[in-house]
Amino acid sequence: MILSDENFMELALRMGRRNMGATAENPSVGCVIVNGSQIVGRGVTAAGGRPHAETQALSQAGEAAKGSTVFVTLEPCAHYGNTPPCCDALIDSGADRVVIAVGDPDPRTAGEGIARMQTAGISVEQGACEAEGRADLAGYLSRVERDRPWVTLKMAVSSDGMMAAAPGVQTAITQGDALRRSQMMRAHSDAILVGVGTVRADDPMLTCRLPGLEHMSPARVIVGASAQSLVGTKLASTANDVPVWCLGADDGDGAISEIGCAIDADGKVNLAAAMAELAARGINRLLVEGGAKIAQSFLDADLVDQIVLFTAPHALGSGGVAAPLEWMNTTDYITDEPILLGVDEMKVYDRVQ
Repeated sequence: MILSDENFMELALRMGRRNMGATAENPSVGCVIVNGSQIVGRGVTAAGGRPHAETQALSQAGEAAKGSTVFVTLEPCAHYGNTPPCCDALIDSGADRVVIAVGDPDPRTAGEGIARMQTAGISVEQGACEAEGRADLAGYLSRVERDRPWVTLKMAVSSDGMMAAAPGVQTAITQGDALRRSQMMRAHSDAILVGVGTVRADDPMLTCRLPGLEHMSPARVIVGASAQSLVGTKLASTANDVPVWCLGADDGDGAISEIGCAIDADGKVNLAAAMAELAARGINRLLVEGGAKIAQSFLDADLVDQIVLFTAPHALGSGGVAAPLEWMNTTDYITDEPILLGVDEMKVYDRVQ
């Protein structure tokens, strides 16, 4: 069977997904090097953001990179940072052809990586599996192009649309496979955000609890809290292991970081300004959890790019806390078929661009 460019790019995309959420401000890029019909090198952006996927794949390929085709999910960088440009490494390798899924909007590269390789005689093609690539790199693209993270709002609701049995009451909505899927969402995010009310009600850890993926836990961002207000919580006791950031305060020190940002006239954190602050700290993908208030705040601020809705088959009754679901009556979000996770259902709604 002869494999197409799309087949090899799909493999590169799968490579890139391995470290999604673990590469700091850098995107998690996948790279596959093919000589003839044989894969001679594979790489993914390393945890922490370096080394890049291309240099790792080239190291694995060695001399076999000469005359090869390189499949990479993002345009190879053209600027000097902590490492030399990846486009130069590809030129020096003797590769004949480079296939790219998505161009890099970073002004330091933005077409320069492609131009430099073409000038060196490498055939460059762009656009293989571009839609899938843009989806995988949505966080990085959002931070560079819009100066804010890609925001996913996750909500778990009962069959009658409730998020909790009563105000301030910790309530388990989903179970089993749905909980594991939620934990994987944490692992693939750079940061997870909740409001201070969720901390008071649940005293959560907000870490990834999937065995073997605990090191993929995202930074934990709390809206409306200060370091002092978190004393005695699980967040405070683990702040040396997994970062904790308080949005809205600006007078603390120690293990918990406080990020001052604009406050609206009603005394609440300006979420648009907060997103810019997170982007400046390298956050590409932000997962918003927590309660109905913080969810509604993000929806009201028009900051939600994707909604992941888990629905359980049981009802909580009229005394429960209703989820903000008015967006379901609009045409702002579209969804595919639901995913069944045991007894629970999952739907992913993407914002219409």
